Amino acid sequence: MLRLSKKADYALIAMKHLARKSKGAASTSAREIAEEYGIPIELMAKVLQRLVRTGLLLSTQGTRGGYTLLRPSAAITVGDVIQAIDGPFTVTACSTENHACGQYDKCSVRDPLWQLRERLVATLGTVTVAELAADMGAAATATAPTPVAVLRRANL
Repeated sequence: MLRLSKKADYALIAMKHLARKSKGAASTSAREIAEEYGIPIELMAKVLQRLVRTGLLLSTQGTRGGYTLLRPSAAITVGDVIQAIDGPFTVTACSTENHACGQYDKCSVRDPLWQLRERLVATLGTVTVAELAADMGAAATATAPTPVAVLRRANL
């Protein structure tokens, strides 16, 4: 099963929160985010620090310090956030650079799975933090989502 790590989940929650707050340009503390969403403060602080190290957030020290987005939310993708937390996206052991799989030379599904990985990465790169932060309201939930190409069985 493909699944986001809990840290990636928390990072997306924090990025959405910061994108909504960025209109006022005020910093937000790790404590504020953690308390609002019921996330352990230590874990939220670690997630935010990693987002700072990877260039997605700016950290400011002091009494009015906290975290702000380093770029506009429309310029940060869900894929950027996930890769900042979990590293490069993989779907199989052989999709890493070291090809850590005993079946690598004989595998008949390697190439199709690599294509799937590329499609997933491309799709994650099309959704921005600004879109996550947009208040879609009831109108958006009433319409069916557009099917995503990576979930189609054709062309694999």
